[in-house]
Amino acid sequence: MLSLLSYVALVVEDATSKAMETTGGFLNSLMFWKSPGFSDFITNLIAAVIVLIIGWIVIKIIVNIMRRILKKIPNVNDLLRGYLLKILSIILWILLILTFLGQMGIDMAPLIAGLGITGVVLGLALKDSISNFFAGSMIILNQPFRMGDFVQLGSFSGTVKAMDLTSVKLLSPDGKNIIICNNLVWGNPVTNFSDIEKRRVDLIVGVPYDTDLKVARDVFISVISSYPEVLAEPGITVEIAELADSSINFAVRPWVKPADYWAVLFKFNSEITGKLAEKNIFLPFPQLDVHLDKE
Repeated sequence: MLSLLSYVALVVEDATSKAMETTGGFLNSLMFWKSPGFSDFITNLIAAVIVLIIGWIVIKIIVNIMRRILKKIPNVNDLLRGYLLKILSIILWILLILTFLGQMGIDMAPLIAGLGITGVVLGLALKDSISNFFAGSMIILNQPFRMGDFVQLGSFSGTVKAMDLTSVKLLSPDGKNIIICNNLVWGNPVTNFSDIEKRRVDLIVGVPYDTDLKVARDVFISVISSYPEVLAEPGITVEIAELADSSINFAVRPWVKPADYWAVLFKFNSEITGKLAEKNIFLPFPQLDVHLDKE
């Protein structure tokens, strides 16, 4: 019985001792503000915050100066300017953060060494993002399109609205926002419909086999020539393109400015049926002739 009480007393004493040590450590941590180290910490913190604020102001000034300089360079378009400014801003912020940590008294040598190892790991984990970054750099250097250009990127088409380190943003003709990764853009054909002086409109119109082809051709030429958007050079092409199953298909190919492409296409398609009907020519429809053998 006495031995059991002695054991309990030892356990209580040990627990009390540990509790007092823990409490004492906690109280010492609360009293850290009285130590010289705390004043040094506050001094470094204030200096680091001042460096951070001044650095933020300096970064804004440098970026604005570079923006003005890039605007004066004729070969630098909006996409290239925005891309370069974003990279410059990221580099300056990284330098500012390293300066802030150094001002706080953090030894940067182990941190930089750790960043090297971390960079390898992140490089493997973010290989797609890194691929997008370098693909974006190639797009910017080659400048296949500018802000506001109407382009076709792979199977998507639209007006270029923005580009960043990872993607290109398009606004489709029907008002959809399309975001395409840079590596997909760089890895597929890019068709720029705005970076040309003129564009050909390819129209196909079928007429029945019993049609007077000269009359039909004259109608096509008359209609397409009446549009002021159609350019005189290099001229209009109206020729038979195909002898199809149920029709003779004419290829009507005028040249227009890129901005007038859809206007001419829609106008021709809406008027040609009526113009042909005035000459008793009606657009054919798919049909099948069946011949029965009486025997």
